[in-house]
Amino acid sequence: MSKQFDVVVIGGGPGGYIAAIRAAQLGMQVACIDEWKNAAGGPAPGGTCTNVGCIPSKALLQSSEHFEHANHHFAEHGITTKDVKIDVAKMIARKDTVIKQNNDGILYLFKKNKVTFFHGRGSFVGKTEDGCEIKVAGKTEESISAKQVIVATGSNARALPGVPFDEETVLSNDGALCMGAVPRKLALIGSGVIGLEMGSVWRRLGADVTILEGLPTFLGAVDEQIAREAKKAFDKQGLKIELGVKVGEIKTGKKGVTVHYTNAKGEAVSLDADKLIVSIGRVPNTNGLNVESVGLQLDERGAIVVDGDCRTSVPGIWAVGDVVRGPMLAHKAEEEGVAVAERIAGQHGHVNFNTIPWVIYTSPEIAWVGRTEQQLKADAVAYKTGTFPFLANGRARALGDTTGMVKMLADAKTDEILGVHIVGPMASELIAEAVVAMEFRASAEDIARICHAHPSLSEATKEAALAVDKRTLNF
Repeated sequence: MSKQFDVVVIGGGPGGYIAAIRAAQLGMQVACIDEWKNAAGGPAPGGTCTNVGCIPSKALLQSSEHFEHANHHFAEHGITTKDVKIDVAKMIARKDTVIKQNNDGILYLFKKNKVTFFHGRGSFVGKTEDGCEIKVAGKTEESISAKQVIVATGSNARALPGVPFDEETVLSNDGALCMGAVPRKLALIGSGVIGLEMGSVWRRLGADVTILEGLPTFLGAVDEQIAREAKKAFDKQGLKIELGVKVGEIKTGKKGVTVHYTNAKGEAVSLDADKLIVSIGRVPNTNGLNVESVGLQLDERGAIVVDGDCRTSVPGIWAVGDVVRGPMLAHKAEEEGVAVAERIAGQHGHVNFNTIPWVIYTSPEIAWVGRTEQQLKADAVAYKTGTFPFLANGRARALGDTTGMVKMLADAKTDEILGVHIVGPMASELIAEAVVAMEFRASAEDIARICHAHPSLSEATKEAALAVDKRTLNF
């Protein structure tokens, strides 16, 4: 006889573990199945985000930023350093410690909230009279059943056709986070979030980094003015970014990898590197889920088809996060997980896709929420814009980082904020004010009239809001 639960969540990443905890808090009997393993073979819940994504990449970005500051910026503060070196093995070990702390934290939260955890791969067996039967394949195989199932199986790195990841020479985000030494020459294909963040980490540590991007524009999803500002900063740092390339044959050997491509001028070029990171996007993960057994519908991308409330075509089965439509962002998955748990409980869970923030954790950081100026133009929306450079911000000067700006877009008639775009120090933290403001449909004047601490980077947001109406306090 299989164990019966009210809710079973398949996948323990941001969408899955959050959904399981919230469902348990709402009084349901909940189980969460997750197959991630640590180096010792033990459970490592947290999904891609915790194990090979958001968390470890931020750990390496922090370590590499310390190294760059010690080598290039401490002298500005009167701090003398000599013979600064990087111990890559110790840096990677610290990253692994941070991952484990997060894994253990999730397991603690499961225990605290009385979520039953199963370590193994979950897959559908079929429908039952009272829900679904699910197989858990771990150290032993067992069967559980649930009235409601939430699929939160995440996504996998997309490989180039004919160029599989070996995680030694051709790396996904997983391998990019585990290199044992700084490569002399590093090539990346794709200038999105992963490409820029990993390129930044290894450039700071001394690698000669070249990023190849197929699109003719840099960061096409970002506001064009912000993207141009970011590109200038990356160029100045020595991060080589080639746009409009067409990648051809890729050859690997004992000495590394050679990427043949055609550049934007139509010239044939070959690039030799010790390592190649491929960061061309991710694909929904339904591997081994056995969706056919319950009739789950997949779209042309392989994502599970859901409606606006994350319901699948099969009653009692829901899906959230990277395995469904929408941006592949950990916080988007979390919001969907909470909303689904609340809907199962008869409440009105809510996710506003228009106010989901995006962040690239490079230096300068890039963050935005809402629509870009090019989107407003394409939609023929009458708008006002205001910008304020960090060069004129006292806190930024004191930090020694005046790169970038805050840009605000507002409706020309109502003054409602339509989008906020930031490139510069702490953009990832500053964007939260814009998200809150847009959730409450604030106007640019509302931000301009709120008292901001002085001196602070957030004053740049206030100044951008003032600039929407052609005013300034010029802090």
